[in-house]
Amino acid sequence: MEDAIVVRGLVVDRGGRRVLDGIDATVPRGSVTGLLGPSGSGKTTLMRAIVGVQVITGGTVTVLGAPAGSAQLRHRVGYLTQAPSVYADLTVRENVRYFAALQGRGRAEADRAMTDVGLASAAGQLVGTLSGGQRSRASLACALVGEPELIVLDEPTVGQDPVLRADLWARFHELANAGTALLVSSHVMDEAARCDRLLLIREGRLIADDTPAAVRAAAGVDDLDEAFLRLIRAGEAGGPAGSAAGEA
Repeated sequence: MEDAIVVRGLVVDRGGRRVLDGIDATVPRGSVTGLLGPSGSGKTTLMRAIVGVQVITGGTVTVLGAPAGSAQLRHRVGYLTQAPSVYADLTVRENVRYFAALQGRGRAEADRAMTDVGLASAAGQLVGTLSGGQRSRASLACALVGEPELIVLDEPTVGQDPVLRADLWARFHELANAGTALLVSSHVMDEAARCDRLLLIREGRLIADDTPAAVRAAAGVDDLDEAFLRLIRAGEAGGPAGSAAGEA
């Protein structure tokens, strides 16, 4: 399967501190890849490097065959940040239709994006009156409306109720089945099992890059929470369980 993202030897320093330290990772097309790790582990910095808005110290990031941040990628990559990126003084519909127009899309695509994220009934509401979870979904609709080839989502399910979380993950897999590559970050480990592939990052280092089944097998346990703990402890001790990193 062709890779949508190829990261090689990525190093990022910020504020005199090494945030990412020699990251090597790939994200295939047509799959949902989970980027998991505790807060402060470097997930957002890695995503910023992938979409081309992060100054890097060393290494390379190639996205859809071009250097990250290239002008040719502008309409091929969708990015959802943790902070809502919509206009509070416009309605949900106005926001999504505006972003649709920027991507050369019409009202039908905008309406579908709102439905996909569960906001059809709130389309006429001002974004400023929405709850935090609804604002996040409005931002997600704006990221999806252009039907990009790669979608980078920074903790898109935070603040969503269990039903909506399940619906969003179902939509992510529909997009992947149609050939889209998705990179979805989370610090909630129970979302790992929803992914086709996992990247586990801790303190700026990648400690696992494999399928959920392979991560479980490498750690010798069925529970992913426990598998992650074992990989982390083995990595700190220099043990063999860390061999999950980098396997195909």
